[in-house]
Amino acid sequence: MKTYTVGGAVRDALLGLPVQDRDHVVVGATPDEMLAQGYTPVGKDFPVFLHPQTHEEYALARTERKTAPGYKGFVFHADGAVTLEEDLLRRDLTINAMAQAEDGNIVDPFNGRRDLEAKLFRHVSDAFAEDPVRILRVARFAARFAGFTVAPETNALMRQMVAAGEVDALVPERVWQELARGLMEAQPSRMFAVLRDCGALARILPELDALWGVPQPEKHHPEIDTGVHVMLVVDTAARENCSLPVRFAALTHDLGKGTTPPAQWPSHHAHEARSVKLVEQVCRRLKIPGDCRDLAVIVAREHGNVARAFEMRAATVVKLFERCDAFRKPERFADMLLAAQCDSRGRTGFEDKPYPQRPYLQSLLSVARAVDAGAVAARHPGEPQRIAEAIHHARVAAVEAAAQSLS
Repeated sequence: MKTYTVGGAVRDALLGLPVQDRDHVVVGATPDEMLAQGYTPVGKDFPVFLHPQTHEEYALARTERKTAPGYKGFVFHADGAVTLEEDLLRRDLTINAMAQAEDGNIVDPFNGRRDLEAKLFRHVSDAFAEDPVRILRVARFAARFAGFTVAPETNALMRQMVAAGEVDALVPERVWQELARGLMEAQPSRMFAVLRDCGALARILPELDALWGVPQPEKHHPEIDTGVHVMLVVDTAARENCSLPVRFAALTHDLGKGTTPPAQWPSHHAHEARSVKLVEQVCRRLKIPGDCRDLAVIVAREHGNVARAFEMRAATVVKLFERCDAFRKPERFADMLLAAQCDSRGRTGFEDKPYPQRPYLQSLLSVARAVDAGAVAARHPGEPQRIAEAIHHARVAAVEAAAQSLS
């Protein structure tokens, strides 16, 4: 019985990166032997055990066989006769198919170390094509590891997988899980570049894929191409260390521009309303969490209004607050302003320009929230309609006074 550290822990250590999780493979053991040594079983589909002291995962070396479409269509085989090399052969990329023995020696049967030095994502074997999640993983790794590229033969294989319909078999939850992890990496745009290059983005997020090649007015968007702009916005959100909801909102804020008739290019009149419908469509299909969905809808609908904040009358500003439910959810409104700032800075030459609309609207919201709604309501007992109107007018008056002061 021998144990090895495998996968990402070996890869990250060789890259000099912090090792977050350690996975282990056990060769030459049976489930009964693991139990006898105090390991706790946790695997349902194949034998995985928790170490009695460290609680790290130890999996018996195993092979797998494809039996059905999708990432769940596998049968696993694990016993004491499966070798370490057979176990590593089933892994996705060469850089993830290395193992480290207890004495520190690196076992590298598929030249993962060489590909690390060359900064290449290369598949271990044609078995890569049996699991469509691996396309998403490669794309996510691209967002994480700067300077890495997909080997031409691996990209060709991913294209074949897309053409064969393997990506269509992915369940929404798993697609979102991988996209969310990629969005939280340092350069999310690289993930979408890999997905576009192999054709997977058109299958997973056709609403986003449609943005490339759609022009915008050069006066406001020197980068012109809408797809390029959205990638700049997402990377801006990553650079500013934004939360996942803000990054998802940055990704989807301009989806409506992909449905503008070419005859109307480069203008995109009323694209905000179309964006909202498409955001809702994406969120239903991929089962996006509510916090990401709700913020994305607000940002899609309102980012243009935020940009025009200094042109708004006080009553319009208060209506914006009301539409966004900012009095009850000021934190979400703050996230909306942050996403709008990322939209503004996600343009060529605007990366570090101030976005005064954000502190301006934040200040006006603070003033409006400071209005004593209880005192206003007390002046209109038993008149709920009058109360709502009176509170609204009191907030408008407060905002108007504050706007004059700020200007």
